[in-house]
Amino acid sequence: MNTKPEVIREGFNIAAYNTMGISATSRFFAEVDTLEELKEVLAFARDQHLPMYFLGGGSNVLFVDDYDGLLIRMNIKGKEIQNENDDHLLLKAGAGENWHELVMYCVEKGWGGIENLSLIPGSTGAAPIQNIGAYGVELDQVFVSLEAIEVSTGERRTFSKEECRFGYRDSIFKNELKGEYVICSVVLRLQKHPEITTSYKALTNALAEKGISKPTIRDISNTVIEIRESKLPDPSKIGNTGSFFKNPVISKDQFHTLQKEYPEIPHYPAGDEIKIPAAWLIDQCGWKGKRFGDAGVHKMQALVIVNYGNATGPEIWDLANKIQHSVQQKFGIALTPEVNIIG
Repeated sequence: MNTKPEVIREGFNIAAYNTMGISATSRFFAEVDTLEELKEVLAFARDQHLPMYFLGGGSNVLFVDDYDGLLIRMNIKGKEIQNENDDHLLLKAGAGENWHELVMYCVEKGWGGIENLSLIPGSTGAAPIQNIGAYGVELDQVFVSLEAIEVSTGERRTFSKEECRFGYRDSIFKNELKGEYVICSVVLRLQKHPEITTSYKALTNALAEKGISKPTIRDISNTVIEIRESKLPDPSKIGNTGSFFKNPVISKDQFHTLQKEYPEIPHYPAGDEIKIPAAWLIDQCGWKGKRFGDAGVHKMQALVIVNYGNATGPEIWDLANKIQHSVQQKFGIALTPEVNIIG
């Protein structure tokens, strides 16, 4: 039988480890800084037959109950160049690196590719799980590979981009391999002579308002940060997980039917389908700025559910369910949470 590693704590309140600020107790909690610590913790969990959940920055999770298992916070750090030529470099980053700080590091170095993903909360290891994206760029556009540990065996495995099966806010780690691997590091392909992406309308408009016609990656990053800060609340000031729901993708036939009733409905092409902003749908149902006790919808961004102080996980989840129901009733569109629901 494996003895309990020193890094494991019992009866641990994880309010400070989730950006929604939900107070919940985990039976066991461990913050791991090395691969060796991770393997020890996994061995203990296997020996005790404990369910496990891996936390990055805690920015994409809602606890609706106490957790009767082992929460593992990945804190493995480090950045190194694996390979480079005159045009590109491969940067390996530990799963515990803060994502926004990694973006800022790359911008400072003049390495392009992820500047549009500035100020996205969370850790680098969590980024591939839902293929993070914003302002015209998604992670899979710069992703090369990742290293992960198989939970059931402790064996290390490398996943290529193809093996990750990336989709819109999706990957194999949210589906077939959910909970089976923990990501330890990620390799990104960055540009030494950056190609700027300004295809997203809000970003294009913001740059134009600032009189910037030939933006640098720093201009892109600064502008994205300004846009996000104007729309999204700071989790250090008010509990939230950023965007709570995915933007739904519907068929062209369904879209054309809706467009007849709602000519102003915003939309974006998504392959052979159409993407509709979830924030618009929620706003049309009258939820923006509504508050129920300490659970509410942000007054500036209908896509963000907030904890004004002491909301419980079930109260937040109940509000989310009511929003889903109203959007389904009004538009016939099912909203899917972007947040992982635990408990």
